[in-house]
Amino acid sequence: MTALSTRILEVTKELPEGAPIAAKALLHLGKRAAVDQALSRLAERGKLLRARRGVYLRPVESRFGVRAPSVKKVVEEIKARSGETIVSSGAAAANHLGLTTQVPVRQVYLTSGPSRELHLGKQVVQLKHAPLWQLTLANRRAGEVVRALAWVGPKTAERALRSVSQKLTPTEVSELKSAASSLPTWLAKPVSELHV
Repeated sequence: MTALSTRILEVTKELPEGAPIAAKALLHLGKRAAVDQALSRLAERGKLLRARRGVYLRPVESRFGVRAPSVKKVVEEIKARSGETIVSSGAAAANHLGLTTQVPVRQVYLTSGPSRELHLGKQVVQLKHAPLWQLTLANRRAGEVVRALAWVGPKTAERALRSVSQKLTPTEVSELKSAASSLPTWLAKPVSELHV
């Protein structure tokens, strides 16, 4: 292993689990081409995981062996570093709220940033760009309702909303109603008619 590769591993050892590693952040260690090449070689040797072009992750070593970082921690790190809004997909929200028993096979998240795929070992995580109205109330249960209703679509949204609204607290209903103006008409109308 080269001196540059060793220094890269030392620097990345300090990063939290799931933190993305990019060549741009390591230019203090060497020239861009050398850093790119060292990162690529470290990935080939299994010392780093190549999440996507130009983005690497440090695998987690434990007494049980080596594994990819958890999806949740990777998503949290991306949110913290990029400032993007990232939330679970409508399918995951619908499953969580009991609107469907289907469990999404792929890990899909909606984002205010660009669409992209991340490879975490054998897992593929999709980040899909979504319209702002689907990202409203991002970390709130009312926002999860919005995403679930977007996933079920205009034909069944009203029936699904009646079912879900019974499980919401008055505060959550108020939050949902406050977001009605940012929703498309087919969803804004039934949401605004909800009773607190």
